[in-house]
Amino acid sequence: MIIENNPKELEAMKEFHKGNRAEGLRLQEEFAAQFREEYREKDHCPCQKACRYHGNCKECVAIHRAHQEHVPNCMRGMLNKKLKLLSELTEHTLANEIEPPKEVLRKEFSGK
Repeated sequence: MIIENNPKELEAMKEFHKGNRAEGLRLQEEFAAQFREEYREKDHCPCQKACRYHGNCKECVAIHRAHQEHVPNCMRGMLNKKLKLLSELTEHTLANEIEPPKEVLRKEFSGK
């Protein structure tokens, strides 16, 4: 099962946008049920950072909401995709002004 850009959830959003809330909710629950089944025993978290909250979305999101410094790693791809569209307005010159922070990755992603 893929989570990002999941076809079932994309279809649910189309229904919501059309004003068909009942169908959107039905499709969304199908996605959620499939997710619960598929990831009952598997790791669903795409975050590569070394963090004690890995896979614990509720606490991770609460922490990020509390400090409001940045978003959880699992949201970065989605947000960067949207920000890239805005960055096109200045021919991506913002990239020349940004240096990403050094991050500590989990062992399986650190190359050590």
